Amino acid sequence: MKERIQQVVELEKQAQEIQEDATRQAEQVLIQAEKDARALLEKNRAEAQSEARAIVSKASADVEGERVLASAEESSRESEALAMSHFERAVAYVLDRVAGRE
Repeated sequence: MKERIQQVVELEKQAQEIQEDATRQAEQVLIQAEKDARALLEKNRAEAQSEARAIVSKASADVEGERVLASAEESSRESEALAMSHFERAVAYVLDRVAGRE
């Protein structure tokens, strides 16, 4: 009988150790899962920030490109108008010379 009680006590002790070990392991799994979740969140945040910076940079470049293009087109129109003015004056000069007015 004493032996049986000793075995039951020993089994209860082992069961308690197993339960404590399982509790420790569960806590470690939870801690690791939280660390992994934080790391994943930080990685995703960094990637999102990087992507946002790239989008803003591209948008800024696109806006700057459009501004430069608009400026170049305006400059081209002004140059064309000036060239036409010079051309008209040159034609008038040549016609005057041919007509003997100058």
